[in-house]
Amino acid sequence: MRLLARPWSLRDREKVPLGPGDCLLLECDGDVSRDIEHVPLLRGSIRERKSALALVPYPKREAAKAPLRKGFPVRPRRGHEPVSDAERLGAKALQRMNEVLARVQELEEALDDPENTWGRLRRAWERAEKETDPRMAEIVRQAREMVPVLQNLTGRFRKVLRRHRELTPLSRVREMDRASMTWLARQPGRNVPERAGSSQRILATVRRENFDTLENRVLHAYARLAADAAREWLREHPRANASERYRNVESFRKRCRALATELAGLGVAVAEAGVAPNYVLMQDHGYRKAYESWVRLLQRRQIEDDLWAWQAEMWTDFCVLALILAIDEMEEAQLMAQSPVLWRAESSTGRWFGHDSPIAVFWLRETGRVVEIQARPENPGSLLTAARAHVALRISDLGETELPRRVVVWTPHAMERLDLGKDVQEAVRFVEQQLQPLATNEVLRHGLILTPAHEHPEHVPQTRSRATVHGIAIGGSGDSLKRGFRAVRRFIRSDIYRGAE
Repeated sequence: MRLLARPWSLRDREKVPLGPGDCLLLECDGDVSRDIEHVPLLRGSIRERKSALALVPYPKREAAKAPLRKGFPVRPRRGHEPVSDAERLGAKALQRMNEVLARVQELEEALDDPENTWGRLRRAWERAEKETDPRMAEIVRQAREMVPVLQNLTGRFRKVLRRHRELTPLSRVREMDRASMTWLARQPGRNVPERAGSSQRILATVRRENFDTLENRVLHAYARLAADAAREWLREHPRANASERYRNVESFRKRCRALATELAGLGVAVAEAGVAPNYVLMQDHGYRKAYESWVRLLQRRQIEDDLWAWQAEMWTDFCVLALILAIDEMEEAQLMAQSPVLWRAESSTGRWFGHDSPIAVFWLRETGRVVEIQARPENPGSLLTAARAHVALRISDLGETELPRRVVVWTPHAMERLDLGKDVQEAVRFVEQQLQPLATNEVLRHGLILTPAHEHPEHVPQTRSRATVHGIAIGGSGDSLKRGFRAVRRFIRSDIYRGAE
């Protein structure tokens, strides 16, 4: 087993623990041990030697074993503002993750129109380039839909009458239980008025209004969770404070906080996650909507826990979508074939959709070329296996006898920003020394690195001999997405696709 800090690394990291600036990759001759939590990325052979590439999750704490990982930011706790440097780093990482998640999840709505999937997705990404137009999220939908529901519930909290024993004036006694009668029998006196004493009160059963019901506990839990989710969303979009979405979410947060304070004042406890709904939660319209919204926010938290560990997988899907959109918007590009895209209700190890490889095939009418976008191929071949790249472009010239050309696409993800200039230089040497000698049935001259921008988009090309690698740092929203995607467009429209080499 070999630890890799980068896919193009020429040296292993066997003794040094992996840190937040590393890509958590494992390479093995054969299969990866089941004792190590991982997701397989590639399984192939290099000159009849079996090789497997796997991804290890980000730890949920600062350190983890098997393999050793240290110094990672911790996912921030719900409902707490970051105060320390470590918490602020975790909050930044969570914000970047949510931005990428929003871009990937916009594919779900785009799939509603199969004939114009990529056009709809491209328009959604164009809106995301404007930081004043914040991303859609579950809490944004609830801020729009749940306000009238909460207004209706506020005036009619369901209550029950519970029996209590207390000293009651004789004229108001309506009910006594066994304990009350036992108390009365022990008092001195010959009759009830004498036993009542000078205060003329006896222990009796009375009924008092009580708001601590299951449905109100669920409503209390929902109000607290929704207020926390709204505060987190607002913190991630400070530049959108003039937008309607921002104002709606801010107003919704204040309403939920006031509702939680009112329920706490009525003595209503907070429901635990996983409670079974009662008749009121299932049949009353208002309480049912609050319960369903509460469950969706709870599921969102569980999804984020999974996505935090497997951000690198979600990042790969984001990069694949970026490549497809950059090719699809070319005037001469015509979509010839597309793999069925299966959207999942819940993410699995960071992945929201499944597909075959190639995921899309485009014909460039004027240049007479076919471009395939391959992602996570089952049979990667020796070239991609050696490149440790599970995304690639394959370009073929129609009517030509030349070999097809391959562009390896690396999608390295790390908690800290990559030194793109240094990494591009190492990748160029890797292509020239390790990959080009294996390219017997294909031409390999170009590589592409797509990595998170961490608020600093960048484009670094590097050429050495007959090898060229472009490094692009791209973000999930705002200026980082705009400038990064512009660099992807320039790469796609370069001479690789238009002119003869």
